[in-house]
Amino acid sequence: RAKARGFVTKTGLMLGIGEKEEEIEETLGDLAEEKVDILTLGQYLRPTEKHLPVDRWVTPEEFVRWKERALVLGFGVCESGPLVRSSYHAEEQSARFTGVSSLGHSQ
Repeated sequence: RAKARGFVTKTGLMLGIGEKEEEIEETLGDLAEEKVDILTLGQYLRPTEKHLPVDRWVTPEEFVRWKERALVLGFGVCESGPLVRSSYHAEEQSARFTGVSSLGHSQ
């Protein structure tokens, strides 16, 4: 619905929580089919002992590979790395996608 109304859409995934490569690929494909504009991929970090433990540490090379895959699938912007979060460089992501800065200036 947001896309139909002209909004820029964004979502993010945390990796290293037990997902399999096929599941990441399938999820990226599903999100691309929905025409999500901006994707963030980050390393899951266990916030407290009460939360799920980290299953594995994703390598920098894997983050690069998933970013490349996301861009091939048609995402307008993909930020991918161990410390990337949904708010990671949000203003820059939006400006790159829309061509307009938060001050309303064209890029």
